[in-house]
Amino acid sequence: MSVINPIILTLDAGGTNFVFSSMQNGEIISDMVCLPASIKSEASCTATIIEGFETLKSNIKQPISAISFAFPGPADYNYGIIGNLPNFPGINGNYPLKPVLEEHFNCPCFINNDGDLFAYGEAIAGTLPDINAALKAAGNTKKFSNLIGVTLGTGIGCGLVINGTLLTGDNASGAQIHNMSNLHNPHWNVEESISTRAIQRVYAKKANIKLDLELMPKHIHEIARGKTGINKEAALYSFNQFGKALGFVLADILNLIDGLIVIGGGISTAWELFAPAMFGAIQRKHQLSNGNPVDRTTIQVFNIENEQEKQSFLKGAMSEVLVSSKNTIAYDTMPRTAVIRSTNGASKSISIGAYYFAISQLNN
Repeated sequence: MSVINPIILTLDAGGTNFVFSSMQNGEIISDMVCLPASIKSEASCTATIIEGFETLKSNIKQPISAISFAFPGPADYNYGIIGNLPNFPGINGNYPLKPVLEEHFNCPCFINNDGDLFAYGEAIAGTLPDINAALKAAGNTKKFSNLIGVTLGTGIGCGLVINGTLLTGDNASGAQIHNMSNLHNPHWNVEESISTRAIQRVYAKKANIKLDLELMPKHIHEIARGKTGINKEAALYSFNQFGKALGFVLADILNLIDGLIVIGGGISTAWELFAPAMFGAIQRKHQLSNGNPVDRTTIQVFNIENEQEKQSFLKGAMSEVLVSSKNTIAYDTMPRTAVIRSTNGASKSISIGAYYFAISQLNN
C-alpha cells in the first residue's frame, strides 16, 4: 500500500538503552524516548518496547503507519522471529517479537539488524549522498552507488547497500562479518579482536592488571590520550591492535564489495587512535609465491578525514577519450574508495534507515 507522509516509530535497541523516535518525511518529529534496556526476560523486554512506543504515540497524538526498528540477531527478520541472543540472555529463541507487536499496535512492524539499518540510513540520507555531492561540486564525474556500513561497539556489525537496495540475504544474514577471520588469532572470529571486550582484554594484559569489565573503551580512550589514569602505553596498544584487526577485515570486504565504507558506533570516537593501524593494515602488501609484493586491494583506499587525501580523492584522475572527431568521453581513471566516520552518528542513521526501510515496504 502507498502511504502519504506516514509517521513511523523507530527504535535502536542496544544492550544498555532502548532509544525510541517518531519520524515523518525523514525527520524526527518529537522528543526521543530513552529507556533502560530490559534484557532479563522476553516479557520484560517486550513490555519495555511497548512502553516506549506507547509513550511516542501519546506524545505525537497522530495515527502511526508502521513500526520499524533495529534488534540484535540471530533472527529471521522477515518473520520477526528472534533467536538466542548472547547480549539479551532473557530471549532464548523462537520468540515472535514482530507478530506480538503487530497484534498490540495493529500496524505493520519491520525488524532488521542494526548494521543493516545503519548502512541503509547512511546510503539514503548520510555519507553516500554527501560524498557524491562533494564529487560533483569538485567537477568530478565519479559517483558511488554502494555502501558498506560498519558499527563498532559491544561487537562489530555490518550492513551492505547495493545500488540503493539493502542486502538482507536469503537467511537474514546479509553481512555477518563478526565471523570473519582474525588477524591476531586464526582460531578466533574477528569480533574477539574488534569489540569492547577486545579492547578491555588487550589493555589489561598489556598493563599486567586484572581484567576490569567496568573499564569501558571510553575510559581506556581517555587513558590513551593522557587525560586520566596510568598505563597510557597499554591503552594505545589496545587501540592499535583493534585497528589492525579491523583493517584486515575491511580489506577483505573491499575485495568483494566495491563501495564506500562508513564507520559508526561508540568506539568510532577513538578514530585517531585506531585509524592509523587500520589504514596500515588495508594498505599493507600481500606477497606472491615468488616473493614479489602485490597490493592488498585492487582499488586505492583513501582516508578522507585527512584533508590532503580528501582533495586527492575528490580530484581523482579525469581523462578524455576521443571517440570521433566530434565526440569525446570524460571519465575518471582512478579506481578508489574511502573509509570515513559517520557524521550522523550510528543511532540517528539507524533511525533514518529504519524509517526509509518501512517506507520502501509500505510502498511496495
